Amino acid sequence: MPLDLANFALFTVAATVLLGSPGPGIAALISVGRRKGLVGGLGFYGGLQVGLAAAAAISAAGLFSAVQALPFAQRGLAIVATVYLLFLAWKIATAPVGEASEAQPSGFAETALGGALLGVTNPKAYIAFASLMAAYPIARRSPPLDLGIKWSICVAVMVVVDLAWLALGVAVGKARLSPKAERAMNGIMGGLIVATALLAFL
Repeated sequence: MPLDLANFALFTVAATVLLGSPGPGIAALISVGRRKGLVGGLGFYGGLQVGLAAAAAISAAGLFSAVQALPFAQRGLAIVATVYLLFLAWKIATAPVGEASEAQPSGFAETALGGALLGVTNPKAYIAFASLMAAYPIARRSPPLDLGIKWSICVAVMVVVDLAWLALGVAVGKARLSPKAERAMNGIMGGLIVATALLAFL
């Protein structure tokens, strides 16, 4: 079956822009990379990829659109997502800095399970996936194949761009910022997540 290669390219570019733009997942990746390093952050990174892949599959299957059609279900999921995002924002914004940060053991938010939960409750991701799945038809004659290709592209893009954001966090950690600068960065990352959480709830 012939594929629309022009739309394939356009979809890949759109996915890179939407999925690579700052949001809760990226803020958390930078924070984890800065505090735990590349090897220490791979567990969280891997869990996040699993959660985001599941969110992409939910969107591709049309389940996200079905939930949007049920106001009570949409509100319930928004509450769950908002509560977790606020918890994550608080953990990042209040994370210890300097030597205290290095001595602090990993919390749930920095584990693989915490990353997976963030990925599957990330409202920004669902909005991006729903928009992408409905645009740029690649396999016009086979909707299942079209959605399968789009899901694969989204997963591949996330694997690459999220690893780049994790690496950026690692680089920031190696820069050895002053405690004041670290606190400011923690506050910015936490604030970004709070803003996303409030937008999702409203």
